[in-house]
Amino acid sequence: MAVQECRERGTTATVACGRAARELGLKPREFQLAVQLGHVRTVSVVGGRPRVAREEIERVRSGTGFPEALRNSLWAVGTAEAAQLMGVSPARFARLARAGCFAPVRFYVNRYRAVVWHYLAADLVEFADANPGLLTGRTDPGLRLELEGREDQRARSWRARRLDQLSGRTADPWERAAVVAAVLAPDQLADAVPDAYERAYVSSLRPDIAGFRSDSAAAREVIATVTLAVDADEIGRHRERLALALDAARAARSAPRPAGHVAWAVVEPEGEREPEPERGQGPEPEQALKRVQEQGPEGEPAEGQAAGAPTAAPTAPAGLRGWLRRLRRIM
Repeated sequence: MAVQECRERGTTATVACGRAARELGLKPREFQLAVQLGHVRTVSVVGGRPRVAREEIERVRSGTGFPEALRNSLWAVGTAEAAQLMGVSPARFARLARAGCFAPVRFYVNRYRAVVWHYLAADLVEFADANPGLLTGRTDPGLRLELEGREDQRARSWRARRLDQLSGRTADPWERAAVVAAVLAPDQLADAVPDAYERAYVSSLRPDIAGFRSDSAAAREVIATVTLAVDADEIGRHRERLALALDAARAARSAPRPAGHVAWAVVEPEGEREPEPERGQGPEPEQALKRVQEQGPEGEPAEGQAAGAPTAAPTAPAGLRGWLRRLRRIM
């Protein structure tokens, strides 16, 4: 069940998340997981933290089997408890988990800067019921080699699960694009979203997919290894998904731009005609290109020009630099 967030200006008939957790009999981490999984819907209040509507609390409390059913759906276990629950050795469970047979539901970084994964007990029971042959006896040699030969899929499967959760929490197309962008490193995002204003807008909307932060720089580095895609295949998939999300976002509305921004229109070339800016906007492209060539790509003297020699003109404006980047891609 996807989380549905609505926006309202007041706090009438809503309670803070801490109070909602107490009224539902949940610990803070259980309540956070309930929100992530969509079992409890939050209300986003303008200028404040998310809250929970009184109606939502009553809806959850009136569910069948409350509170045991709710707690069972939020039962998350570590490796040792998970192996015991499935009736397998920790080594076999770890092999299945690394192979991506089931996705972790959350993680944390311990004091030794190691990633500790948690799994939903309900997911493990479902997998065990559907694959009894993988739990007992000797694993088929071919399958065992395949499982052991795979790279660790736990972070990748967690990212996929988390993106689906966050995408279901918003209907805004730009926020959906920002969800996908959250797993791309800055250089990957810059390449996928070349427009500086669109990239800045998407970056401002990027959610914190880990769900927690750390004051330790070392721990933040470990968290980044989980939250950011590194495999070329996964990066490619997310970039394709981001491209589709951006198309939908642009169709809905343009990314905000500062007042006085000069927009440069790239026209499809007819024959050998070069792209031109909108008529009456700024300098001629040929003059601007010559000026930047004299200055170098970053406003510094070009090769062969003395470092202290005066330049012909100041650094090109942001709109022109964007036009030149697009021109270089066409060329």
